[in-house]
Amino acid sequence: MRTLGTDAPRSRIVLVRHGEPVAATLGLVGGPVGDTGLTERGREQVRVLAERLAASAELGAVAALYASTLPRAIETAELLAPALGGLAVRVRHDLREHDPGALDGLTWAEVTANHAPPDLGLEPDRPVAPGGESLRGFHERARAALSALAERHAGETTVVACHGGIVAAAVGLCFGVPPSARLPLPTRYASMTELEVTERGWRLGRYNDRYPVTD
Repeated sequence: MRTLGTDAPRSRIVLVRHGEPVAATLGLVGGPVGDTGLTERGREQVRVLAERLAASAELGAVAALYASTLPRAIETAELLAPALGGLAVRVRHDLREHDPGALDGLTWAEVTANHAPPDLGLEPDRPVAPGGESLRGFHERARAALSALAERHAGETTVVACHGGIVAAAVGLCFGVPPSARLPLPTRYASMTELEVTERGWRLGRYNDRYPVTD
């Protein structure tokens, strides 16, 4: 766990997992090729969250709105923006999901039939496919991205439209889980997970908050 100095101001990073993506409904691996954005149901899930945030103002003043480079995250951030004061969406490549490499755009049936992905519990340093990331590499990249945002927006609240894998990496960071370990968390679409950065380091403020439930 990364510990900040005792004089470091408190910061918040609110991670919003994207809504239901088209790739999931088609059974596709959703990397840059396979991801074509949200379904109508996914857009509605994010709209419901945006309406809640606009009505409650529970996040207070939000300094910045980020998204990964994948279409489903960008679309999620764009739907949230009006509820966050019309903030512009800042896109960061290091906030994307675990890179699937050569598996991108394939059906999961094709992956099962023709590829032998690593056992992530036993082979955390083996890439999932040629051109892809290992589990440890992904977690280290995700944690570095979150740390960079915490430093850039010290003392502020930041919202990030991202992915289930990024949320899992963040939870692991808060609880001191090694980056080689997999956390199969049931993070729901359009849910919020809040990270707090204090003088003692990273702390989990909330996880999987998606009231009111839309599905």
